[in-house]
Amino acid sequence: MSQTESPQLPPVNDDTARHAPLVEHLIELRGRLLRAVLAILIIFVGMYPFANELYMIVSEPLRALLPEGTQMIATEVASPFLAPFKLTLVLALFAAVPYVLFQAWSFIAPGLYQHEKKIAVPLLASSIFLFYAGAVFAYYVVFPIIFAFFTQAGPGDVAVMTDINSYLNFVLKLFFAFGVAFEIPVATFILIWTGITTVESLSAKRPYVVIACFVVGMLLTPPDVISQTLLALPMWVLYELGILMGRMVKRSEQKQDDKQV
Repeated sequence: MSQTESPQLPPVNDDTARHAPLVEHLIELRGRLLRAVLAILIIFVGMYPFANELYMIVSEPLRALLPEGTQMIATEVASPFLAPFKLTLVLALFAAVPYVLFQAWSFIAPGLYQHEKKIAVPLLASSIFLFYAGAVFAYYVVFPIIFAFFTQAGPGDVAVMTDINSYLNFVLKLFFAFGVAFEIPVATFILIWTGITTVESLSAKRPYVVIACFVVGMLLTPPDVISQTLLALPMWVLYELGILMGRMVKRSEQKQDDKQV
């Protein structure tokens, strides 16, 4: 080989170059998923010694309204163990939501533009806050009302003695329903911000949205008018809040465009 000749490099395999970043992303995703699961397990282990106390707190809205001489019961052999265990696991998941979403954000953020990051961080924080707000609203506002109705609506000779596992399934369903329903402002804002729809279009569809709120309330809550209404009305108010947020952001963007012109 002459001195002027350069050594020939082996040909680059396009498939290898293409798959290498994918493998790195998958490895990173696996690591972040493991961190999220580990955080949930750590919180669960820390909370489990207080599982029975946590169940008593969650069941307080019903126990406070039970007629004198009645109490909650366990109709299955494993219910005294499984009900507090299940509740503690769900509460650990709820408590770990900020960290889980942080891991998801850390994985997605490198692929976002700077202006997208500025709007995504407030949306992420508000989503967490609204979900917790929905659960708190269900516990302090909805539960006392619907349990007062249920415990007084039955025949006088029927003793109200609710199974602890059935009660837990009931309240977890309501927690989730109200938590998701309180995310409506974020969803509405994203639809407007991304240009999928407009403020004017959403405002024009308001009558249909009100009907849809009551339909969703009927599907996600027990079959009674009270709980359906208690979910539908906040959904409508939150929908209006999302439209208001979208209108404010659009005005801000228009002012910035006018300044640049």
